[in-house]
Amino acid sequence: MPRIAKWPFFVGDLLLLLVAYWVVHRQPVQLDAWQATLVVVSVALGAWIGATPFIMEYRAALRFTEADRLTSAVTQIEKLEAVADMIKIATGQWQTVQEHCEEAVSAARAVSESMVAEAKNFAEFLQKANDAEKAHLRLEVDKARRAESEWLQILVRLFDHIYALYMAGARSGQPALSQQLANFQSACREIVRRVGLVPVEATEDEPFDEKKHELAESGVPPPSGARIVETVATGYTFQGQALRRPIVRVKSPAPENAAPGIEGAPAESPDTMAPADPTPAPDFPEDSDSQLELGTGS
Repeated sequence: MPRIAKWPFFVGDLLLLLVAYWVVHRQPVQLDAWQATLVVVSVALGAWIGATPFIMEYRAALRFTEADRLTSAVTQIEKLEAVADMIKIATGQWQTVQEHCEEAVSAARAVSESMVAEAKNFAEFLQKANDAEKAHLRLEVDKARRAESEWLQILVRLFDHIYALYMAGARSGQPALSQQLANFQSACREIVRRVGLVPVEATEDEPFDEKKHELAESGVPPPSGARIVETVATGYTFQGQALRRPIVRVKSPAPENAAPGIEGAPAESPDTMAPADPTPAPDFPEDSDSQLELGTGS
C-alpha cells in the first residue's frame, strides 16, 4: 500500500496557525469580527489540513482492504467455479460409470441367463445320458441274468445226466466202474462249487419233508411218515440260494402190527428190499429244468 507524504499538510497547518497567531498578537485590543473570523477559519483550516492525510491514509487503507477482500472473494469465486467444473466433470464421469455399470449388469444378467440355460440343458443331457446308461445297464443285466439262467439250466441238466450215469454205474454191480464214475462226479462238482453251484442230495431212509424234498411222481401226495428210498435228481443251491429241491422217491412205512416172522412166509433177502423197478439209470423228470428257481440266482 503506498504511503501519503504528510509534511506538506503539516506545513500548511503550521502556516495557518502562524497566521492566526499573528492576527491575535498584532491587535492588542479586542479583535473585531473579521479578525476573529480569520482566526477561527485559520485554526479550522489548519486542523482540517492536519487531519486530512490521516483521513486519506485511512480511506486508502480501507480501499486497499476492500480491494484485497474483493480479490480474495474473486479468488474464492474462481475456486468455486473450478469446484463447479470439477463437480460437472465428476457428474459426467459418474453418469458414464453408471452407464457402464448398467451395461455390465445387463451383460452379467445375460451371461447368468445363458449359464442357467446351459446348466439346464446340461442337466437334461446328463439326465438323458443317465437314463440311457441305466436302460443300457438294465438291458445288459437282463442279458446277463438270462445268460446266467441258461448257463445254470445247462449245468443243472448236465449234472442231472452225470448223476444218472453215476447211479447207473452204482447199479451195474461193477465196483471199479462205480468208483470211477463217483470220482468223475466228485471232480465235476468240485469244479462248479468254485462258482457257487452246490449239489444237494437227500439221505436214504430220511423222513420226507415237503419243504426240503420234491416227489418224482408229480401230483401224487406222499403217504404219511414216508421215507426216502432214493434220490432221482439232486437239488442245487447257487451262491447260498436254493435253485431246486432234491427229487426223490419214497416208500410207505411198514405197519406197526405186522409180525416180524410168519410161518410159511418166505424169508426176505436183501434183493427183495430193492425198488420194484430196477432200471439201469434213475428216471428223473424231463421238466426238471422248469423247476429251477432261477430268479433267486445273483
